[in-house]
Amino acid sequence: MEKAVLDFVTEKTRALLASPTCCAELRTVAQNWLIDPSAEMTRRYVAEMEADIMPAEGLLAFAESEAGAKVFGAEDAKKVAAHARSLIAAGARYCDCSACAACAAMLEIKDRMLR
Repeated sequence: MEKAVLDFVTEKTRALLASPTCCAELRTVAQNWLIDPSAEMTRRYVAEMEADIMPAEGLLAFAESEAGAKVFGAEDAKKVAAHARSLIAAGARYCDCSACAACAAMLEIKDRMLR
């Protein structure tokens, strides 16, 4: 991996790890990648990001579900759903929380990460 790409991914990985919305599985892989940014670990990291990043439509569906109401609370779930609708209307592909934003930035350059 080129140094500029490595530096960018390291910066975004630190942002991801600082995010309260990062899931446990991705957090573990991200921590391991910081220790070992080898080609194999990078492939695993990219695969985990692709599996865990939340599509905007998925955010809307979750926010409108009973599970979403339990996680966010009934009133906040409505706010999250409205926010998801605005993301979709604006053409956003993914949720814009700090974890998803970090993943999206890295996935935009995944071909450079995997070289």
